[in-house]
Amino acid sequence: MFRTTDIVLIAVMVSAAAFTYKTKHEAEAELLGVRKIEQQIRFEEDSIDLLKADWSLLTQPSRLQSLAETYQDELQLQTVDPRQVVGLDDLPTRPVEIEDLSSRPLGGMAQNGTDKVVTGAVVR
Repeated sequence: MFRTTDIVLIAVMVSAAAFTYKTKHEAEAELLGVRKIEQQIRFEEDSIDLLKADWSLLTQPSRLQSLAETYQDELQLQTVDPRQVVGLDDLPTRPVEIEDLSSRPLGGMAQNGTDKVVTGAVVR
């Protein structure tokens, strides 16, 4: 009735169908994971946009000015004197100190001239 080759071919077809089903199932699971990650990315981008809008609202100069006037007694702020703002050329230069390393012993092979570590190199 059935030959051996028929049975082998049926077994190959069943295994190919099982492999195809398993691969399709794994691909769908990975696609679901990718969609979840994309949704999280969209949520984070929306959160960042919201925080940027909130930051720009909180740092408006008119709002900061009214807060500074409201809390003048606690903060004790003073106006900036134009002489306090200087350019880079007006700042005093800091002296550069270079440490002399030539008098220090270097240590290691340079100290005694021989290397005690055996590395397997060819010795002449």
